[in-house]
Amino acid sequence: MNKELEHKFVTELEDNQNIVHKVCSLYTNDRDSHNDLFQEITIQLWKAYPKFRGEAKFSTWMYRVALNTAITLYRKSKKRVNTQDYESVIFKIKAEEYDETEEQQLKLMYKAVRQLGDIDKALVFLYLEDKDYSEISETLGISEVNARVKMNRIKNKLRNMLNP
Repeated sequence: MNKELEHKFVTELEDNQNIVHKVCSLYTNDRDSHNDLFQEITIQLWKAYPKFRGEAKFSTWMYRVALNTAITLYRKSKKRVNTQDYESVIFKIKAEEYDETEEQQLKLMYKAVRQLGDIDKALVFLYLEDKDYSEISETLGISEVNARVKMNRIKNKLRNMLNP
């Protein structure tokens, strides 16, 4: 790969590395696993970069490679990859307007999302990242209609899990 292409890749990766960190946090539960997955995603991005044609935004392409890498590693391992514990993600900052019920509701929602399948979990992640359905469908490689239908089913499933 030439130096110009290499520089462009490094710049894009640095500008968008939070995407990879978010995906790593979704599919791992400790620092070592996070770092291993981050490294593996970076390697896969580097290998695939010469084929990146710019038809989609770099960040959309990056989400797709990162999620596919995480999901592939998840499926390759016989055991389930533990997702990050809620307590290790949230900073508990006490404030006068602190409402424990909201925290409990969030805790229950995270627990319910962890029970979803890997593709559904990725869809929820992108939805919560405020990605529109066209970007979600492009990232996951499914039709926009399918993304909407799946998200509605997931919402209903989560609603039933949270309000049995």
